[in-house]
Amino acid sequence: MTTRPDTSPALHSANTQDALIGAVQSLVKSDLAPIAAAVDQEGRYPAEFLRKLADIGGFAAAVPAADGGLGLGLATQIGIIGEAGRECGSTAFLIWCQTTCAHYLRHSPNPAVRARHLSAVARGEILAGTGMSNTVKHLSGIENIHLKARREGDGYVVSGSLPWVSNVGNTHLAIVAASVEDGGYVMFAVRGDAEGVSLRPCPEFSGLEGTRTLNIRMKDVSIPAQDVLAHPGQFKAYMDAIKPGFVLGQLGMGFGIIEGSLRTIHESNVTTAHVNQFLDDQGDELGREAAALRASAQRLSEQTDTGNVALIDVLRLRLAASELTLRAANSAVLHAGAKGYLMRHPAQRRLREAVFVAIVTPALKHLRKEIHALEQASAKARAA
Repeated sequence: MTTRPDTSPALHSANTQDALIGAVQSLVKSDLAPIAAAVDQEGRYPAEFLRKLADIGGFAAAVPAADGGLGLGLATQIGIIGEAGRECGSTAFLIWCQTTCAHYLRHSPNPAVRARHLSAVARGEILAGTGMSNTVKHLSGIENIHLKARREGDGYVVSGSLPWVSNVGNTHLAIVAASVEDGGYVMFAVRGDAEGVSLRPCPEFSGLEGTRTLNIRMKDVSIPAQDVLAHPGQFKAYMDAIKPGFVLGQLGMGFGIIEGSLRTIHESNVTTAHVNQFLDDQGDELGREAAALRASAQRLSEQTDTGNVALIDVLRLRLAASELTLRAANSAVLHAGAKGYLMRHPAQRRLREAVFVAIVTPALKHLRKEIHALEQASAKARAA
């Protein structure tokens, strides 16, 4: 991507939440809605939309102004992701990838990596993908970690393979983690065109094909100290700090798909409400449940911004959002009837996107596992 100037009148004029959300809504309507089907069915990567979104500050809401952001908080960033998700879940996911990388960089205890990458990622001057799914699952006892690192001076040498990393490319950053041979873990940023890195296509997915999801392979890749987000001695505290924002940011995908599904339900009821009334999940009730989840997201986002949020509350909200997204998208297809089963109808696309919300890390089953573990630990502590 071509580097743009550090200052942008459009970015700096969008200095309030309402102004920014309004600008995002307009951009989604003009530039994203017309290409949503192509993103889904043709695997089109919405690069131009992402550039325009960056120009109005769409990646920078939760980043402090001192770091090149707008300082509007996590809830505003979730709202931006949700606006995109109303039209295209794939693009909402890409925005989450980009803004989560900014979240990682912002919270890194190492000033060099923040200075090197944070402003560029927040402003969209460089696009970035998060490859932390394997690590997060590994830390929960679900799978082995795939990348291995050995120390070399102040940096590391990394080898291994990650099967699915999204929003990556030759000129993009990927932020990933590896186990270190003498103990612990290291989290770092690496460019797709770095020496020893190769990017390979994945098998075709049923959805999310426009998300630049690739297999990343590393063979003796040198990672300098200025690209390290967390060394082994910093890693646990760092993961504790970034995990709530990592999980909460995904709510935007679900909220957007729910809103799009509610729109389909409403449109279908114009002509077929007399029979749709017999379906289990009705639009009004789904809407009330979604509003309650958004209120919880606002509260927990504010707590996350101040570093004072309970992880179990975050996980429970993410779980509830996954479940409601599935219900809403399923109901939208049923309300639409046979029309919703046509490839040109957005209802079937949202159903596939809703399934992705339930399986992307942390997946629905992963969330339930972690919640169970935290509840068990709490019960043991009370009994002690």
